[in-house]
Amino acid sequence: MSKNPFVLDPTARRRTEEEAELHSAEGPVLVDILGEQAWAVGDPELLARLLTDPRVSKDPRQHWPRFIAGEIVGKWPLYLQVAVDNMFTAYGPDHRRLRRLVSPAFALRRMTSLMPSVEQNTEDLLDELARRAEEIVDLRDAFAVQLPIRVISDLLGVPEAMRTRFRSTIDRIWDTTSTPEEATASTADVYAMLEEHIRAKRAVPGDDLTSVLIAARDDEGDGTALTERELIDTLLLVVAAGYETTVNLIDSAVTALLADPAQLAHVREGRATWDDVVEEALRFAAPVSHMPMRYAVEDIEVSGGETIRKGDAILPSFGAASNHPRIHGESAAQFDVTRENKSHMAFGHGVHYCLGAPLARAEGVTALSGLFDRFPHIRLAMPLTELEPVPSILGNGHRSLKVRLQAE
Repeated sequence: MSKNPFVLDPTARRRTEEEAELHSAEGPVLVDILGEQAWAVGDPELLARLLTDPRVSKDPRQHWPRFIAGEIVGKWPLYLQVAVDNMFTAYGPDHRRLRRLVSPAFALRRMTSLMPSVEQNTEDLLDELARRAEEIVDLRDAFAVQLPIRVISDLLGVPEAMRTRFRSTIDRIWDTTSTPEEATASTADVYAMLEEHIRAKRAVPGDDLTSVLIAARDDEGDGTALTERELIDTLLLVVAAGYETTVNLIDSAVTALLADPAQLAHVREGRATWDDVVEEALRFAAPVSHMPMRYAVEDIEVSGGETIRKGDAILPSFGAASNHPRIHGESAAQFDVTRENKSHMAFGHGVHYCLGAPLARAEGVTALSGLFDRFPHIRLAMPLTELEPVPSILGNGHRSLKVRLQAE
């Protein structure tokens, strides 16, 4: 790899410029992501090919020499994201085994059974907001964050007393301004939290996803069961992915609608639906900008005259791929709920496509329709220029989103 990669900003303040760099490239772009080099891929066609290419792995234990040599453990803040042992990092037969064990937990019946939780939690949160209607409210903290953490907690059977801890711990592992020491401490905290939860569910199982996954760990007798580490890391995957992505989806959709009232008018006057809003928000500002990593199993020749060498890391850049001008034209950088083609890669592509995508979409539609129905005069209480991104190369949202729920 080159010694002069394009450096990604850990604070996310240069995300627009970084996406422009990826859009202008003919092929992958060599980047520095917190000290590690990888080929960032923001071209949607190339990314789709690589994500379905058997020569591209997600398993660093087999295919990333720097991981195998122990050169990133304790030194790279994103070690946890690549070191987990679940279907997120599995490759080939291991991935198929884990997907088979975990997929029933995300079956349509279980996802449908969660809709009363989504709807009730939305109503409860809107009631709480109504009691603060005269105040300036941080909508990310009071609504966008609260709904997904409540729904994920209901899905996993997490008790009320543990929910705040779940939120704070997961926020820390998405923060890419952490030092390696801080990231290591966050990793220890998240595992302690999950192990405590599993012990409680083993003692008293319930009708929840945690208990289903424990059964997949404890009851399989054919040698294909989840290992204890796979069980813990699968729960981590559900919590981290299901929480942060939905928070950012709601945050970005509300921001875009309040920034351009004409878009909200399209919905209110029947020219677009809330489903259109969700899909355009996913395209316009993918909740996850970059998701480390993939690895070349052998040399791969790609567009732009580059060759991704065996063992090189590959960084899927879902944000840049989702709003690429080659797919969405000159208006790609504009939020337009009436856009005909809203195709995106916000939930990934190929065999690793997100199992929780239907739930995230349902939460987004329910949250947005409920919020704007309850508070028809909601507006931003801060200039757009003062919106600060969450400090994460990975996640794409705002530190806060201050609004007035009622007109003055």
